[in-house]
Amino acid sequence: MRELTVLYDAECGLCRRFKEWLAAQRPAPNGQGGVVRLRFVAAPTWSRRRAGDLQRPAGSTYAKALYPELDHAATLREVTVVADDGSVYVGDRAWIVCLWTTWEHRHTAVRLASPAMRPVARAMVQAAAGLRSWTSVGGGGDYADRCDGKCDVEG
Repeated sequence: MRELTVLYDAECGLCRRFKEWLAAQRPAPNGQGGVVRLRFVAAPTWSRRRAGDLQRPAGSTYAKALYPELDHAATLREVTVVADDGSVYVGDRAWIVCLWTTWEHRHTAVRLASPAMRPVARAMVQAAAGLRSWTSVGGGGDYADRCDGKCDVEG
């Protein structure tokens, strides 16, 4: 695995902070003499739409052309990661693979990926999803689909 594309909701403050944190981490080796590169595809915020300064948005024509098989509405609700080999990671698996790309947190990712620790990883992701509504400005959560901030608890 040489490159991962992380699709995330740029209208979500927590998602933006995760993206910024991840981008600032030291990359881990890819096992082929290089490092795992990260590419981010973000949904545009209203201010960027007005200013005409759009990033390449999840759910956009660009994202749909890159990954026509994805549920692009879902990429706005949950972090979605696509590997250069075509593997798709969503939810806790996406968070784990993102941690795996970092030098300092790869060991943690390997532990969280184990069957015994997957419930812990799911709980962490659900807790983070719950925080989305707490980090919004103006109430109502900052979900792209304007849901009430209650997460589906199915794992």
